[in-house]
Amino acid sequence: MDVHEYQAKELLAGFGVPIPKGAVAFSPDQAVYAATELGGWHWAVKAQIHAGARGKAGGIRLCKTYNEVRDAAKDLLGRRLVTLQTGPEGKPVQRVYVETADPFERELYLGFVLDRKAERVRVVASQRGGMDIEEIAATEPEALLQVVVEPAVGLQPFEARELAFQLGLDIKQVGGAVKTIMSAYRAFRDCDATMLEINPLVVTKDDRVLALDAKMSFDDNALFRRRQIADMHDPSQGDPREAQAAEHALSYIGLEGEIGCIVNGAGLAMATMDMIKHAGGEPANFLDVGGGASPQRVATAFRLVLSDPNVRAILVNIFAGINRCDWVAEGVVQAAREVRIGVPLVVRLAGTNVEAGKKILEDSGLALITADTLSEAAEKAVRAVRAA
Repeated sequence: MDVHEYQAKELLAGFGVPIPKGAVAFSPDQAVYAATELGGWHWAVKAQIHAGARGKAGGIRLCKTYNEVRDAAKDLLGRRLVTLQTGPEGKPVQRVYVETADPFERELYLGFVLDRKAERVRVVASQRGGMDIEEIAATEPEALLQVVVEPAVGLQPFEARELAFQLGLDIKQVGGAVKTIMSAYRAFRDCDATMLEINPLVVTKDDRVLALDAKMSFDDNALFRRRQIADMHDPSQGDPREAQAAEHALSYIGLEGEIGCIVNGAGLAMATMDMIKHAGGEPANFLDVGGGASPQRVATAFRLVLSDPNVRAILVNIFAGINRCDWVAEGVVQAAREVRIGVPLVVRLAGTNVEAGKKILEDSGLALITADTLSEAAEKAVRAVRAA
């Protein structure tokens, strides 16, 4: 799960990471009020979306007057901001973050990531702040400084101090940098984060070290014990179909193909997608209805898949163990009667009560395409799309 910049900064500040003063606003008037409350003579108005590269896309405006703050907020709020990380569809801007824009002398990069291959937390830093880490890695890999944290003891102050000196900080700045690095690590660890990026981490003229921007991602499986973080979720930033699926405890990920998939079990769902590709088609989604695929859940899955206008055929692939084929067949028939499917429907059932399930489908009178094996089902789905 991702959060907005202002939410990430709120979490970081709670662990002692220094941040500039700022406030979130949902309207131009609130943005002006925030600027007056913050004080100063320069402010940054930042669009809040779950994506980076906002500055290059015009999502960050520097303002010197209240009128400029109002105009910036008015221009950003309500639009879809397209950046290098959002794709052509962009993401909606429903709030802005107004922040004091004090001058600074240097921009650094600081990141923490869960390295699943090494099974360790990896700290990445660079003197080339303000750039995308991918760009730094591609153009100046030698500029990346890395520390792999030993989980038994955690990040140690001497490691943070060594990192600070390698970033070229002087003796007056090292103390603040060490505090920031250690505090950021504790935030990463104690919030069950999978990624924390502070870019840029700036050094001001009076030798303070501030997190000028922040991005955080969290382990979805740990959110049950991080209710404060779970409550920060903004469903408007994701695929609305995925939000709808989550409400019904369905695992759904939208893709760009034309064959909708309704499958029980994550492994079988991935195998189904692979088999569709092998047959020459493209899956439109990953959808796991789970082990308890009742008729109601299957009908809900159909509605979800059909909400994608690119779907030109649907493949239902059920291997029943805990589940039952007759339940799934009832769900297919119910969905076909309640929802106007309008595209070819291929059904493959195997496992518990398979004969009863097939009989329900045969007696339904629906124009279904049945298959006995996964490869047969995938080939029939691809043929149906090409014939449509």
